Amino acid sequence: MNTYYFANQIYQLSYAWPIFNRIGGEFIVRKYKTLLKFKRFLRGSVKSGSGAFLGTPVVKRRKLRYVSDLTGVVLSQSNAWVRNDTDKSRSIFIGHGTGDKKYGGKAHTLLNYQYVFVSGPKHMEKFKDSDLIFPESSLVKIGNLRFDDYVNGKLDKNAIMNRMGVPETDRARKTVLYAPTWEWGNGTLEKYAKPFMKQITQEHNLIIRPHHFDSHRVPKLKLWAKLNGIKRVYFSNSNRIAVSDTMHDFAVSDILISDTSSVLYEYLITGKPIVIANTDFSGLHNMPDTMNVMKIADFFRGSEKILDVVNRNLASDTSKYLEMLHNCFYFNDGKSVDRAVEFINGVAGELKQ
Repeated sequence: MNTYYFANQIYQLSYAWPIFNRIGGEFIVRKYKTLLKFKRFLRGSVKSGSGAFLGTPVVKRRKLRYVSDLTGVVLSQSNAWVRNDTDKSRSIFIGHGTGDKKYGGKAHTLLNYQYVFVSGPKHMEKFKDSDLIFPESSLVKIGNLRFDDYVNGKLDKNAIMNRMGVPETDRARKTVLYAPTWEWGNGTLEKYAKPFMKQITQEHNLIIRPHHFDSHRVPKLKLWAKLNGIKRVYFSNSNRIAVSDTMHDFAVSDILISDTSSVLYEYLITGKPIVIANTDFSGLHNMPDTMNVMKIADFFRGSEKILDVVNRNLASDTSKYLEMLHNCFYFNDGKSVDRAVEFINGVAGELKQ
């Protein structure tokens, strides 16, 4: 069976990575720049003997209007029109997050996919608010593919902290994860990174995970922290999907601070507290209160000290987050990849007939 994974950026492929680790396949990107980044950040991620150069998965640059020759299954993490030949292949849309921000580009492009992997009721509400009506037969309930390793206890907290360079003497401290979005969504990295580093590290560890499009700001932030004598700050790279996945940061953190990123909803799987750094971004989906994390999370509006907000939430009741988890996502049983692989194999079997 041939399996292909397409995305515009490397970090988007993290939503297909669990499937790739199970059944393999090839990756498709549209730009040489992305291809080179792929080779750089995924070097050594594939076992030796697999035929991949330098331990990197097979990746090819192709324009999506020229993929009619592909046979098998094409899984896409980006909102792009995959012009496949339906006699030879099937296209499946996975996407790269189920937050409140609206789809980039033309949302109706998604109607061209033969199937859509649906992560949960919130995903369906997002389609509804985008005026997208799919044939019932094309919607496949999978759950969140990225949750499985977390649910199944496969993430070793000490191993992750070793990789991050957290000293053993600091591991008894609470760890705060700050994962803002970028300009589209009024990301808060530029506004809050420095004051957060100053205040939070007085008592806790701080992981800063910028959006892919803000990752270029990290070297200056590291230098600023060094010049100001700030320690216990660690940066997570969204491009390193094999060793620095978002779920790794979830596993070692005790609380999340974000803004309009879809990470707000994925963090629900942890049952840990969430703080929202307020923005004035208005381009969000309309969601029922039962699927709107902004109805239950605490807000940081800049008038309080962030350390006070963090400590207050670390001591709060978090049962409301697990309740919302099940309102937003299907299953949460650690078997989402099993369901995805079973469906993919079934589709591939039909194509062989």
